[in-house]
Amino acid sequence: MVSQRPFWQRKTLQEMTPQEWESLCDGCGRCCLHRLEDEDSGEVATTCIACKLLDTQSCQCKDYPNRKQHVPDCIQLTPQGAQDFTWLPATCAYRILAAGGALPEWHPLVSGNPESVHRAGISVRGQVISETEVHLDDYEEHIVVWSGDEQG
Repeated sequence: MVSQRPFWQRKTLQEMTPQEWESLCDGCGRCCLHRLEDEDSGEVATTCIACKLLDTQSCQCKDYPNRKQHVPDCIQLTPQGAQDFTWLPATCAYRILAAGGALPEWHPLVSGNPESVHRAGISVRGQVISETEVHLDDYEEHIVVWSGDEQG
């Protein structure tokens, strides 16, 4: 008998296929925002400045398959690194599942609608600017706190 529970409830992150792993991304765009680390305290602050490859309306990467060629320091999220995802927002499915939590009702895999993340106010749609529009010296002026964005 095949389980009726969805894959994210019956598989560990490491057991997921690459397609299942990728489908966990809710499309919020928050992982594509620049973060600043205080050299003294180690505290990390998130900005409203997005990677140059983030489409700020769709919250999708403009060249996902080739992103590392354009942005060499783009972080590839893997099941093996899941325990280190504390820099991701608390709303991130990868972080939630790595901690043993359940996907929220607004997550597209639960709702069945890719727009639900935007309707719930979780995504950065229309709220960020591209790094191409901000001088590096001005990043501190763009620090923000997103809803549900506890760092830990």
